[in-house]
Order: sequence, then C-alpha cells, then structure tokens
Amino acid sequence: MLKIGAHLSISGGYTKAVERIVEYGGDCLQIFSSSPRMWSDAKLTDGEKEIFRSVRERWRIDPVYFHAVYLVNLADLGATGERSVQSLVFELQLASELQIRGSIVHLGSFLKDENSHKYDMLLTRMQDILKRTPEDTFFIIENAGTRKIGKSLDEIARIVHDLNNDRVRVCLDTCHLFATGYDLSSQEKLDVFLDEFEKKIGLSYLELWHANDSKDSLRSFRDRHENIGEGNLPKDVFRLLLQHPRTKDMPFIIETPGFDKVGPDKRNMDILKSLVMDAFSTIRHKKSCSS
Repeated sequence: MLKIGAHLSISGGYTKAVERIVEYGGDCLQIFSSSPRMWSDAKLTDGEKEIFRSVRERWRIDPVYFHAVYLVNLADLGATGERSVQSLVFELQLASELQIRGSIVHLGSFLKDENSHKYDMLLTRMQDILKRTPEDTFFIIENAGTRKIGKSLDEIARIVHDLNNDRVRVCLDTCHLFATGYDLSSQEKLDVFLDEFEKKIGLSYLELWHANDSKDSLRSFRDRHENIGEGNLPKDVFRLLLQHPRTKDMPFIIETPGFDKVGPDKRNMDILKSLVMDAFSTIRHKKSCSS
C-alpha cells in the first residue's frame, strides 16, 4: 500500500510531529531525534515515550524514521568519526524504544582523499554501530547528492555487500539521484535504473524514497531541494515511481522547502497524491481503449 509522508519539525515534542502529519493527511513520518546541527542526544521521559507510541498507534502512522544529524561523518579519522558513532548508537537505541524503524544516515565524506584506510574505518564504525544497537532497527544509507560517500549505486553496493548485514537498508532521494546524473523521467529509464539497483544491491534493501524536486540541473552535484513541480525534475519521475509495481508500495517522504518556505507541507503531499490519481486514471483509460 502506498504511503506518503513528510519530514516534520519536532518543535513541541515528537507527538506534535505525529499530530501534524495527521493534519496533512499523511500516513508515515520522518523526524530528527534532536537538533540536526549539533551533538545533542534527545532527552525523553518514559511518559513522553509512552505518549508518542500511543498517539502514533492511534493514528496508524507507520513507518516512522529518524534522520541522523547533519554532522555525521563515519569516515572521519578523528573526534567527529567517534562522535558520529556515539550519536547513531544512541539514536538507534531510542528508535527501538519508540518502535521507530531506524535512522536514515548520510555517511559523510572522504574529504577529497579516499583511501583504503578511510574506507576500512567507515566499515568498522558501521559494524560497531550495528553490534551495539537493537536488532529491530535499521541503519539506512541515504544516497548522496554531492560528491560525498554514496553518490552512486556502485559506491552504495560496495558498502552494503562488504557489511553483509540484513539491518542495512537504502533510502533513495530523487533530488540526489538527479544531481548525480540518474534520469528516471521515462518508463524505460526507470526500468533500467531499477534493474541496475536489483543487480548491484537488491531491491529487498530499498527501504524508502525521499520525494524531492531539484533546484539544479541533471548531474549538477548540488543538493538543493525544491517543491514538487517547481524544480527541474519532470513530474513524470514522481508519477512513474508512484505507480511502478516495484516501488509503489514503498514509503515516500517529502523534504521540500514548502510553498511558504517553512518546510515540508500539505500542498506538496497533495501534489504527490494527485499524481497517484493521474496514474490510476491513465491506466483506466488505457484499459477502456483496449477493450
């Protein structure tokens, strides 16, 4: 079943984010566990945790994901790398307590100096995180939209295969794919891409999509999100993903700037929903014409 949701603010508490997504008509959600621009682990009381679990169950908001803080760099050889591990261990432990599916992570950067030592450090740290966190949570690698770790399917495939752990999953961002040269604007191109993903990684590892338009052009290597239909991605990218048999039942989370410039909004979600209806109308029309 298709699920459409948004990344929403935790201002006022996690439960407020659940209430906002319900108001927007969504059925899945993404949040930060704490401030995304500083090392600050979330502090929730047992009562707050129970209320969050109860409210999201009442409104059937599922799945819910954390997005890791922007400071994470698991390939850094110094203090940032170690603090990244601590942050993600804490976040995945909290995810298990809250029945949140896992954390979506930008792995970081080799800082223009990729070498075997840095790559081995990246793997070692990811393995450490997986060993120290609950089995019912996922470590979800997000593809990069700039020249950072995970900018290509080949890079992601290498990491996934080297880790060889079923708790590692992948999140694909449409803006990031476009920025790094992946064009999904036709049925044929999308089929080729999904075949490539299946061959190199395996579609069973694909957990969810970030549905974002792009301010920049194809292969710009610039990660700047735009509202759906306002950027350079053809709307057909979203329409095709929302109806394709291999993707239509996955969660789609928007991270758009919002038409009022205050973050992901109901209008963007409604646009996605309208594209689903357009797809169904097209299918019905084709069937009626062929009968």
